[in-house]
Amino acid sequence: MITSPAFAQRKFALLGLARSGLAAAHSLHAGGAELLAWDNDESARAKVADIARIADPLEVDLTGFDGIVVSPGVPINRHPIAEKARNTGIPLIGDIELFSMARPDLPAHRVIGITGTNGKSTTTSLVHHILKSAALPTRMAGNIGLPILSQAPLPAGGVYVLELSSYQIDITHSLACEAAALINLSPDHLDRYDGYEGYKASKARLFDMQTPKQHSVFGKGDDDTAAVYRAVLAKRGPEVVHLADPAKIHGQSEWPSLQGPHNLQNIAVAIGLVEALGISEAQWRPALRSFRGLAHRMEIVAERNGVLFVNDSKATNAASTAPALAAYPRIHWIVGGLAKSDNLDECAPNFGHVVKAYTIGEAGPLFTKLLSPHMPVESSEMMGAAVYSAASQAQPGDVIMLSPACASFDQFKDFEARGDAFKAIVEAL
Repeated sequence: MITSPAFAQRKFALLGLARSGLAAAHSLHAGGAELLAWDNDESARAKVADIARIADPLEVDLTGFDGIVVSPGVPINRHPIAEKARNTGIPLIGDIELFSMARPDLPAHRVIGITGTNGKSTTTSLVHHILKSAALPTRMAGNIGLPILSQAPLPAGGVYVLELSSYQIDITHSLACEAAALINLSPDHLDRYDGYEGYKASKARLFDMQTPKQHSVFGKGDDDTAAVYRAVLAKRGPEVVHLADPAKIHGQSEWPSLQGPHNLQNIAVAIGLVEALGISEAQWRPALRSFRGLAHRMEIVAERNGVLFVNDSKATNAASTAPALAAYPRIHWIVGGLAKSDNLDECAPNFGHVVKAYTIGEAGPLFTKLLSPHMPVESSEMMGAAVYSAASQAQPGDVIMLSPACASFDQFKDFEARGDAFKAIVEAL
């Protein structure tokens, strides 16, 4: 566990006690803080009842508190806790800000922060793998699903690699990353922001927290990321502000878990980050060859009779699915779920790679209508029906890919459960 004497004799209210909130509660308690905690789930409250006063921060006087620690899942653009924080002058913070507060008490280390609309988890995992391969002590945490405060502190010389969502950046105020990256930008999570401009501004704040001599890396491929790059470059200069150009990366065919143009962008950003910390090409190139990728992100599940099965369940929007469709020439595409938009326009340039689409979930009827003018479409409704039908029609050399371009919550608990279901169905063929 990471904790700090900086927490001692201070008072914090916690709202949300899932993974990151629970880790924050234990870290703060271990550091000597006084806690008030709340979650709508009674079982979550029970987990901290021995270390915190259980009460809803909306209903108590917070005079004298030093911070309100909110879960990234709390929509601070519309939740009443934000108004209470403004009225009382108490900052809204998250577990990443608590980590930042603890940094001066940790052994000498560096932090890499990675954000973007798509590719964050793959890039974070890849950077962690490269550093580990180079024999540097490293921890991976953040939005990738590993709370940073639950990690054991690194020894001197270590590197913390943090995947950061816009939600996490919104409640972080002092995290100065030795190297930070913005991979790409496209509209997402707009229910949490004042339009797309608000979402982009949230991502750009990661670089506002850096010092002038810390490194910033930007993906190349969209105008919005390019605009943030130019703004940061104008302030800090080319010595520390880098554009990661995929066209300059050679050898992708040798890295089986990193296929497709989107992964070439992820690779370029990862290389930019590790080189900023002194890792050489002689160190990162063999690490790319041994990287095995993430579950549910272009994950090769099986090969049957010359047909490859690929689980890309983590592709929860069209921008994330689009590059997956570019990765293979003949794809049987399983698509659908809980739609985030009423179109698949970002996928359209790669429709020529789709042999047939199999629509599932709540978005099935809409996607069938959208895709039918462009390709053969089968309305499957359920995952199992889609996989079995695709398997019966695919030819050697074809790929059967689950890349839903949708959230999972119409039929599954989360994208992991959806991907696991796909893998189980493939295993049962």
